[in-house]
Amino acid sequence: MKNLSILIALLFTFGLFYMDCQDANSPVDNNLTGDNLSKKTTIWKVPGDFATINDALVSSDVLPGHTILVGPGNFAGAFVSKSVTIKGVGKAIIDSGPAHGSGLIMGFRFLAGSDGATISNLAFTTDLSIMNGAAVNNVTIDDCTFLNSVQAISNWRGNGWNIHHNVIKDLRTRNGGGIGILVGDYLGGTVKDNQVSHNKISGMLAVFSADGGGYDGSGIVLYADFRSGSAGAEAIKDNFVTHNTISLVSNNSTVVDVNAFELTDSRDDINAVPFPVLFDNSIGFNDFRGTANQILLTPLELGDYNYIDRNLGDNRGHGLHPSFFKP
Repeated sequence: MKNLSILIALLFTFGLFYMDCQDANSPVDNNLTGDNLSKKTTIWKVPGDFATINDALVSSDVLPGHTILVGPGNFAGAFVSKSVTIKGVGKAIIDSGPAHGSGLIMGFRFLAGSDGATISNLAFTTDLSIMNGAAVNNVTIDDCTFLNSVQAISNWRGNGWNIHHNVIKDLRTRNGGGIGILVGDYLGGTVKDNQVSHNKISGMLAVFSADGGGYDGSGIVLYADFRSGSAGAEAIKDNFVTHNTISLVSNNSTVVDVNAFELTDSRDDINAVPFPVLFDNSIGFNDFRGTANQILLTPLELGDYNYIDRNLGDNRGHGLHPSFFKP
């Protein structure tokens, strides 16, 4: 993503199953059977046990490994600092949350302590819906819907994320953004083992009326950000982008166009040291046919260091066996 004006912020949350068989004022404490007989899962309800998601997250009663069931209804997101599951029940919508430094509204921002969290089955209408704010690892984002986001899911500096079976409908810019799913770094670390699969990203990229341009929007981007003296990345590697469908069009492509998928080193210089920092990433079995600009590599030589094959549309393939890409 050339000269991408990306907004840096991140969010964290997790979700499981709703139980109506217990009193609304007490958590559901389910004994498991078989090999897991000694384990318990504790479920809290919003509303019910807590009025808001934030009330649940800051409560000393809600511990890592617990599940917070949300909805139906409209709710505010929150900062997440525990390894919990936050799951929507029915039509649970996150329509507000913490403010980002830019003034845009986040949904969930993941902080230290939230490694291993999950966000599931929620709808988002916030600007920056999921933000990794502290290099949090092993987060799952699944079966969520994101509507008209500036950036729907932004995983800065996190390893082992599993982003799957989400629907992202329409994107917008605000002198930056216009991104469905971002995996990247700007502090010189290693970002690896993330899986982005079976997501559907479609609709219009609505370009802000006062946007200065000079960048592109993206359905999915792996991004090493060296702009403005940032440290970029030592390595963005071993990430899998598979079985996604991306169909996007910009309403003002002369100012901000949109690409289905990008691998971007913002230096755009094969003589930079080190180079490459994006390598051994696998991009396969995606359907990019609904987007005019399908694959953007910056610089173009990144195609020699990553596995891009068996996509519908612009393929850049090398005949790799299907098993290489994993399920």
